Amino acid sequence: MNTATKAIVEQAAKLSVNEKIELIDALLATVDKPDAEIDSLWALEAESRLSAYQKGEFQALDLNQVLAKYR
Repeated sequence: MNTATKAIVEQAAKLSVNEKIELIDALLATVDKPDAEIDSLWALEAESRLSAYQKGEFQALDLNQVLAKYR
């Protein structure tokens, strides 16, 4: 981490929690650029999964069941 970055981090550490979240969100927006092709592929995948669920091809688990698996 260079000197300028360290100075920014020190200043950011003084911000309120909400201000830090806003800063993080703004920084992420500069590196996480939308990709229409990826978005389209994910939409197709989501539709496919929903359709399979609605047809009874697989069952969903509730959150507690999923969490229990990893405890």
